[in-house]
Amino acid sequence: MSKIDHSLFNANEHALEKEYEICPKCGSELVVKHSKNGAFLGCASYPTCDYMRSFAHHDSHEIKVLDDADCPECGKHLVIRNGRYGMFIGCTGYPECHFIVHEEEEETESLPACPKCQNGQLQKRKNKYGKFFYACDAYPKCKYSLNQHPVAHQCEQCNWPVMVQKQRAGKAMLQCPQKACQHMIEDPYESQ
Repeated sequence: MSKIDHSLFNANEHALEKEYEICPKCGSELVVKHSKNGAFLGCASYPTCDYMRSFAHHDSHEIKVLDDADCPECGKHLVIRNGRYGMFIGCTGYPECHFIVHEEEEETESLPACPKCQNGQLQKRKNKYGKFFYACDAYPKCKYSLNQHPVAHQCEQCNWPVMVQKQRAGKAMLQCPQKACQHMIEDPYESQ
């Protein structure tokens, strides 16, 4: 009977080895850990060993390799990938090469200077949801931002040097972005 128990013990031990993976860095057991981004596998010897990996391998995010387009930094082909914030074009040499094609705006519009710090320039940016906003290029020193298109037009009531474009009842308007003011006028630049 002890032989049977011993063989059952070996079978259970073998099953446990398949169920739990071993850390490739130190040989300890990998255990399920949790973070604000979800569950992942981490080494049981943490903090001595810092190995971790996600449950899901997302290596198949490549949609199509662009054979006719080469990376300007390393010369490898570019690829269309599906990432955290949507689709983008990057280098097939990632992670050695971090080149990503950024959308270039057809027309470079002249935006006013930052009215808060008066050192930076307002720039059009896109958030992770794909919506545009306008922020000072001196960030993080200056955190001034607007959600509507800014125009270099001084407010008649509070003398703030920038107003934003709005639509009210089908009419183009300019509004002071200062919460204490909010003065509105008809947009004098709309007919131009």
